[in-house]
Amino acid sequence: MFWYFVKLLVLLPMIGGMAFGALWLWRKYQPGMMQAGQANRAVKVVDAVPLGNYGKLAVVEFQGKTLLLSVTRGRIERIAESDNRGF
Repeated sequence: MFWYFVKLLVLLPMIGGMAFGALWLWRKYQPGMMQAGQANRAVKVVDAVPLGNYGKLAVVEFQGKTLLLSVTRGRIERIAESDNRGF
């Protein structure tokens, strides 16, 4: 019974740390969240919203224009376009 508690006291913080680390890595490398690396790129992803299992709505800046795109597995379509930040 003593060894059970020793294993519990060792493994429980280790599993909690692994879960915390996995969530931290997921948040750090999640697509659409890496805004800091986009400062000098031609195409900037401003925001992306998931729609169901396979689709997304994405707001993208390119050559001074803001585009609203529908992104699915096999297709990307422009929904709206604007010269400024607002639609």
